[in-house]
Amino acid sequence: MIKIMFVCHGNICRSPMAEFIMKKLVTDAGLGNRFYITSSATSTEELGNPVYPPARLELAKHGIGCSGKDAIQLRKSDYNKYDYFIGMDTANIRNMNRIFGSDRDGKIYKLLSFTGRSDDVSDPWYSRRFDTAYADIEKGCKGLLAKLKEDIK
Repeated sequence: MIKIMFVCHGNICRSPMAEFIMKKLVTDAGLGNRFYITSSATSTEELGNPVYPPARLELAKHGIGCSGKDAIQLRKSDYNKYDYFIGMDTANIRNMNRIFGSDRDGKIYKLLSFTGRSDDVSDPWYSRRFDTAYADIEKGCKGLLAKLKEDIK
């Protein structure tokens, strides 16, 4: 089983969007039983809060639900439990390295790197562009899934 943790600052917008988009993609590909997918925050600001309503609405526009998801915090002990840690932006990558102490096994990636891009998924908390965030996250998740399909052949 491939274990993926999507990570953003608060775990109420981008990382839960990625979690549920990726769950849909692997299910649609008939690979749902090959993956464990979740998401977390690098901060404590939103712990216990549900997915932010505009993010939830954007997911719903695409037929994706996210009920029952509450923000959780990334922990140092998670490093040995997951195969991939996928951050949404440069700050997430820096904070993951700080939390873990290092990335000795090369498990940390920026989501858009799976699309051949090096930029960040902009934070819709500030931009208010949940549609743009969704489009970038979906592209990144599709790229990640394409890479993982090659690995599991």
